[in-house]
Amino acid sequence: MRIAHASRSLISAAAHRVVFPTFPLSLAPNLNFALAFAMASEKLSTLANNNEDDEKYGFQRSEMYTETLAGTVGAYGRHVFLCYKSPEAWPARVEGSESDLLPKLLSSAIKARKDGIPLKTNLTLCEGREGTDFSDGDVLIFPEMIKYRDLKDSEVDSFVEDVLVNGKPWASGVGEVLTGSHVFVCSHGSRDRRCGVCGPVLIEKFKEEIDSRGLKDQVFVSPCSHIGGHKYAGNVIIYSPGPDGKIMGHWYGYVTPDDVPALIDQHIEKGEIIEHLWRFVLLWPCMFFSMKCSVDDFLINSI
Repeated sequence: MRIAHASRSLISAAAHRVVFPTFPLSLAPNLNFALAFAMASEKLSTLANNNEDDEKYGFQRSEMYTETLAGTVGAYGRHVFLCYKSPEAWPARVEGSESDLLPKLLSSAIKARKDGIPLKTNLTLCEGREGTDFSDGDVLIFPEMIKYRDLKDSEVDSFVEDVLVNGKPWASGVGEVLTGSHVFVCSHGSRDRRCGVCGPVLIEKFKEEIDSRGLKDQVFVSPCSHIGGHKYAGNVIIYSPGPDGKIMGHWYGYVTPDDVPALIDQHIEKGEIIEHLWRFVLLWPCMFFSMKCSVDDFLINSI
């Protein structure tokens, strides 16, 4: 057996020893500066990416304010919102997703019975959060302002038949009356990047303004899935009582964070329309203004 010489072993060990550099304490400020510089560079990179997103998909994009908005929503008579997961979990077309059975079943049932449903019905997803007023499986119906809780896959057909086709209370659930104003902001990023960029920013701004005014129990805001017109992002729908107490569903486009205070103070609180952002209005009972209407038409006909 060959035995390594002791001195050679020591030399070999020394050659492979990992040596960690040490710095005198006088260099500590420079190290702190380097760390701060690296963090600042990362923040600047993130800011640059955000600015690029804003220029391409956000509120600074070139298509903003290039089209007249009034009449850009197809007429409908009822809006059904299914509370389901969060925007991050929604695929581009949730209604066709094999992994999201409840939205698919409800969408299919509404399409299958469309000839028997007296009012043209839109189906949209909104966020469902456990432990809140709107949990997964809850169904919100506008402009009737009714909520049914915890719809199951096996109950979809009976729900559509009872509530949407026959206009009766759902035999398997208890309808709850919704109060206040309900704001829905398209945030369906997997469907279109513009709403994915604009939507979350608008929701945070709405929440901030709602909180500052003490309106948390009166104005409710939620992200929603595709509602049409991504090129008009930010897209906002507000269902709220009009001056006469009748429920209205107003659609707005090209909404930016700077517009949010006016939407709360003027539209929700005073019933005043923000004309340059206005797209459409749905009135209850069973009244809507078609694609040819204007804000002036609405004001004249609503007096």
